[in-house]
Amino acid sequence: MRTTTLFVVLLLSMSGLASAQDDWTDYVNIPDGFHVDFPGQPKIADITWTSWHQFKYPGHVYSVDKGKEHYSMTVVDFSSAEQQGLAKAKTCPAGAEPCLGGDLSGIGYWKHDIRGAIDNAVFRLITRPNTQVKDLSWTMEDLVEGEQLELANTADGSRTFLFVAMRVNKLYILEATVPKGFPPPGLFTISLGWVDPMGKPVRYRTMYNNEFMEIEHVPTPSYGGQGGQGGAPGAPGGAGRGGRGGAGRQGGGAGRQGGDTPAADPNQ
Repeated sequence: MRTTTLFVVLLLSMSGLASAQDDWTDYVNIPDGFHVDFPGQPKIADITWTSWHQFKYPGHVYSVDKGKEHYSMTVVDFSSAEQQGLAKAKTCPAGAEPCLGGDLSGIGYWKHDIRGAIDNAVFRLITRPNTQVKDLSWTMEDLVEGEQLELANTADGSRTFLFVAMRVNKLYILEATVPKGFPPPGLFTISLGWVDPMGKPVRYRTMYNNEFMEIEHVPTPSYGGQGGQGGAPGAPGGAGRGGRGGAGRQGGGAGRQGGDTPAADPNQ
């Protein structure tokens, strides 16, 4: 009798786990170049991101709330940085190098604005009210390098897990907040991947660095049989997802691969 009871409990537990995983879907966004597992269809909100050098960039926040859990991906498009730098330089006082910039920094400091985007975003995240930094380290997701964070929210004991990266001059902030006592949101954090303009998965053969590929025009690493292109957004084609490239401290979610109304603006 006891063995039968344990078997029934195990079956019910496995059924509940399968049902929970069935709620997750692989959301693919071709214009913003990513895919990630969300627990449902995300809401989409448009934002304007004010950068380190006070440039204004368009962005989107894709978000899903599941009970007390919150999942989001923020994408900010820095592709207009050079044009904004050139416009800024036209209004600078004569000889004002900190405003004008140069070959290294870019006219109007547009290159530095892109270079500093990850650090500036991380600074905003760790200076949120009622936030304690539990971890801040380098990591990668599908060979795109970035910064990994774990924050403790002192107001309610919840924890926030983040990955911040730049790819093809777009800033990505992957964020998940779970209540106190919940395990790390591994199913979400390890599911992040990239897609090319054809919607095909991108997993580079060597490390991708936005500074080198998009500003210095070092040839982009090849993927899925495609050759690299300096500063290019990616050629058609692509391999399957393959193994995840990210460091696994945030938790090891299993499961399926991972698809819109307003969410909070992370600029606030």
